[in-house]
Amino acid sequence: MRAVAIMMVVAMHCGILDIHGGVDVSFVLSGFLIGGQLFAEIEKTGKVSLTKFWARRFRRLAPPMAIVIVLTAVVSWTYASPLKFRDYVADGLSSSLSFMNWRLVETGTDYFANDGSQSPYQHFWSLSIEEQFYVAAPILLVVMVWISRKIFRNRALVALFLMAVIGGSFYLGWSQTPENQPLAYFSTHTRIWEITCGVLLALAAPLASRMNRGVAAAISWLGLATVLVTAMLITDETPLPGYAVAGPVVGTVMVIAGGCANPGFGAERLLDNPVLDFIGNASYGWYLFHWPLLVLWPSMIDREFAFQDRLRVAVLSFLLAVLLHYAVERRFKKNVQWVARPWKGVFTGGFITGSTAGAMALAAIVPLNLATSNSSSTLAVGFTDPTSVKNAVYRTELSATVQGALEKAPENSSRHGCIDDFEVKKFVMRDACVIGDPGGEKTLVLMGDSHAWQWNDVYHEIGRELGVRVVTMAKGGCSPQVYHIVYPDMNRGYTECDSWRESAFAELKKIKPDVLVITDRARREAERKGAETAFEVFKETGARLVYMTDTPQPGQNVPDCLATHIDNITPCNRKQWQALEYTEFRAMEREVAEKYGAEIIDTTPAFCAEDVCPAVIGDQIVYFDNSHITSSYAKSLKPFLKPALEEVLS
Repeated sequence: MRAVAIMMVVAMHCGILDIHGGVDVSFVLSGFLIGGQLFAEIEKTGKVSLTKFWARRFRRLAPPMAIVIVLTAVVSWTYASPLKFRDYVADGLSSSLSFMNWRLVETGTDYFANDGSQSPYQHFWSLSIEEQFYVAAPILLVVMVWISRKIFRNRALVALFLMAVIGGSFYLGWSQTPENQPLAYFSTHTRIWEITCGVLLALAAPLASRMNRGVAAAISWLGLATVLVTAMLITDETPLPGYAVAGPVVGTVMVIAGGCANPGFGAERLLDNPVLDFIGNASYGWYLFHWPLLVLWPSMIDREFAFQDRLRVAVLSFLLAVLLHYAVERRFKKNVQWVARPWKGVFTGGFITGSTAGAMALAAIVPLNLATSNSSSTLAVGFTDPTSVKNAVYRTELSATVQGALEKAPENSSRHGCIDDFEVKKFVMRDACVIGDPGGEKTLVLMGDSHAWQWNDVYHEIGRELGVRVVTMAKGGCSPQVYHIVYPDMNRGYTECDSWRESAFAELKKIKPDVLVITDRARREAERKGAETAFEVFKETGARLVYMTDTPQPGQNVPDCLATHIDNITPCNRKQWQALEYTEFRAMEREVAEKYGAEIIDTTPAFCAEDVCPAVIGDQIVYFDNSHITSSYAKSLKPFLKPALEEVLS
């Protein structure tokens, strides 16, 4: 079953097969095996030797983990974007100390994101949960067994305790999934029920072993089918963990429970063979290696990541896992001194863990492989006229000014105005939302999502120069047009956007702006009815309407790309037909805006020429991530925007 679990994980991550649930299968297996060891020791001696238990865990887990964590840092420094290296080693530090899952919760990581934001250490989240379990489980079980024997003279209290943990943890995971998916997905308390199912099964193993062999065989086959079928029914759109992971968990419990009776013609007929045994032995190393290779491989080959490359990652990571198993895992497993002298094992494991964490801490101060310059990107020339965009198309090398600006490029975002986060359900006017000239006689409202917020700084400067009060109304991922939007991080309807939009519409009617500028990200949810509903509201305000077309999409993290292609930045540019995604929806929104009398500001000439949208124009980096324009480049577009806004305001 370990082989089944790791093959499910690798197949899903590498895009070979759309099958989820491998980690959930592994959680149950870990709980059953560790629970069985603990209960056997308690039954035999009446207690658990914590030092021996932890020494065994260190002996198996710490050395391979330390090697992969350090190797991943070395490969990251060599091939990955220097701009990501600091975050990577921070992830490596969290992984070495077994709280990577909580770091991912803190950063709100979307596990299924496919935008280059994944960390090569991201897969350590599940290992962190297991290791936290290994620390707490023996202590809790010893206490519960002692209390149970005192009160019930049997294991009833232990069983009740485990069932309570399963029920409570499952409920928390299910209820938190729509509210805070990263918390539900990565946190210990929402996932521990899966491991605890294995522990409960270990407690009930003596009963399961007395099951009728025919029934046991049927249960094991049905369990294996349940694992595979339910795992393939889960898609990237399924809210996880929610209730969906219960399928692989329950199926694994059934396979193990049926196997306890040793039916002889159950699922073991398929699972018990040399090939799966061999894969199962290398499963730990395969899990450790496959994800860092998958994340770093595109940087290593420096070309489009094809399906063949995914297969290469799967094969190479397995070969490395086999090497790790024979060269490291087996050597440490044979070292009986770690268990015979458990304090020696604990000390050695602690030393390995501490050394790995120390190496990651030191790596955080290693100089980045980036050129430096004293030139200021805020003073550098960006857009001057369409010719500057055309010239940028044929540029291949970065100037010293741009190289010097690279390290801080990810922070080069709007500093003025306001934008509401995902959780905010109502727009509230506040001082931060008023920029430009707060005492100006005329009021301009800039409304939209983060693709409106990205313009705040240049509108602030234009507002000050023209004596115009600028009110910013923006919410991340929330179109001002009345579309039903599915929030990707939560895999559910963005209801917070709907309520925020209604309150923003109400505030618009109170403000009664002279000019209302609408701009947002082109999205596939767009529909004419929703656009017209919004523009009817905009028209009722009595404001002059301006519709700014959306900026091109670079399709990759631009600063990262530039940092790894300093001598030839051509791969960081994008064809215009690719960058202007959802062209039919863009055209529809523009038609609706024109129908309601809006002035159109077509932003494309400020970003694209010769069918190319460059990543650098003049000496300005155009985007600070994979979607939003830098504040510096936005401000360089003042000569592009100001005449159009002056005309509307007059």
